[in-house]
Amino acid sequence: MSAALQLPVVWGASPARALEPIHCSAQQRQAAGVGVKPAPETSVAFYRRHTESMLRRYLYSSMQVGRAPSILGDPVGRGWVSSRPVRTFEDALVFVLDIERCLSRLDYVDRLLLSRIVLQAYTQEETAVLLGMAVRTVHARVGKALDRLTEHLLEAGLLVLPNSY
Repeated sequence: MSAALQLPVVWGASPARALEPIHCSAQQRQAAGVGVKPAPETSVAFYRRHTESMLRRYLYSSMQVGRAPSILGDPVGRGWVSSRPVRTFEDALVFVLDIERCLSRLDYVDRLLLSRIVLQAYTQEETAVLLGMAVRTVHARVGKALDRLTEHLLEAGLLVLPNSY
């Protein structure tokens, strides 16, 4: 015996405007300026893996060029091998210098975290012990450091997002 009552139109009230229908079309809402949402921003956090692979490529290229990566304060303890062919020496050198310029825009702790975790392949727990930081702090800072580096790579034109032509 209890049937739900369905209203054909739902009205909303706000102090600034009189009653307006909520179920109107998107064009009508946009024309009236009601419920217009800004375009969603592209999050650079999605591209952290791409940034990590570019850092590993930077390590490999800098070794091929004959210089130790500037992000490392001490010699690399752990190795990394890649089968990426380098076209010319000049291409590798330009790539290394461009990445170093982007890395120099990061602060010291961010460079140190990226060096330990991405290039030297330490875990976040090992890095926290080595640097005397909490594991949660390392986890949060690594993500933010990768995001900042991604933004610098985007500004330099070294990384291009698929939807930003």
